[in-house]
Amino acid sequence: MSNYSIGVDLGGTNLRIAAVDERGNLVEKTTLGTRVALGRDYVVNDMCAAIQQMAEKHKGSGKLLGIGIGVPGIIDMETGMVRESPNLPDWADYPVRGEIERRLGTRVVLENDANSAAFGEKWLGVAKDVDDMAMLTLGTGVGGGLVLDGRIWHGMAGMAAEFGHTTVEPEGALCGCGNRGCLEAYASATAVVRMAREAIASGSAPGLAEAANADVEFSAKAVFNLAIQGDEGARRVFHQVGRALGIVLSDMVNALNLPMYVVGGGVSSAWDAFAPAIFEELRHRSMVYAATAPEPSHGQGASGKVKSMGAKKTIVTRALLGSDAGLYGAARLPQVNGS
Repeated sequence: MSNYSIGVDLGGTNLRIAAVDERGNLVEKTTLGTRVALGRDYVVNDMCAAIQQMAEKHKGSGKLLGIGIGVPGIIDMETGMVRESPNLPDWADYPVRGEIERRLGTRVVLENDANSAAFGEKWLGVAKDVDDMAMLTLGTGVGGGLVLDGRIWHGMAGMAAEFGHTTVEPEGALCGCGNRGCLEAYASATAVVRMAREAIASGSAPGLAEAANADVEFSAKAVFNLAIQGDEGARRVFHQVGRALGIVLSDMVNALNLPMYVVGGGVSSAWDAFAPAIFEELRHRSMVYAATAPEPSHGQGASGKVKSMGAKKTIVTRALLGSDAGLYGAARLPQVNGS
């Protein structure tokens, strides 16, 4: 085996760890439960034990280049400290990188999990042929990642690409960040369930009401299943999702003019239900998209005209790597970041 690194995707529910070589070949992957309720020391102990076991198993097969860890939350890139993490409440101001390096005796690269997912799609996924891309990750919340010239763009304080907290509805639904009307409040799995329950409460969605009464764990997936079966209430929910995404993507296209924008995360499995609304908004709101759409636009852009820009096209598409994007991205980090 060639040189390899170990990537970690640290979620609030699952802890996923993989050994990946420099060519992107998956050597081994394992999944553990994240025992958040027991405290951060238990989680770090579980993580380090699994990493050590994996490294020992492949000792002699190739050089371990380091450990990359994707963590949900705000990361201080210089110190390797988690400043804030909604899914890991007792990790605030916790020097994660230092703790793990001390226990493992090897180099650790810490990164925001949405940035890791974008980096994974850039390396091995749908964006592998472009140098610049942006990604929205739709899960319990909405994360964002920005890759410029093949590298993650962190901004001044490591907080760049918080696209999930872009306002789409002024004074709209309350978001967990304290603002109202954020994209996260309309395009996350949590938002899908909230909007479905609001539709049920209004009496306008009998199909959703029946599904919610039959399933105590009523979820975004259940809403999607109804949508693809043609239920009008569920379809309206995903139209709201697509509209919110389309508004934000239109702003991103106008502001950044990148060749590719990727939508990933668990909610992206409902792509067929919400994508039409995305492209409707893009054609209506973004003159840049109207001028660079990969196919002739049905309708006019914000400028009132559609102009051809030759071979330069703006691609808005679904992620390719699914839930493994963050894992591959985390594994890539120590391969491209020197000591």
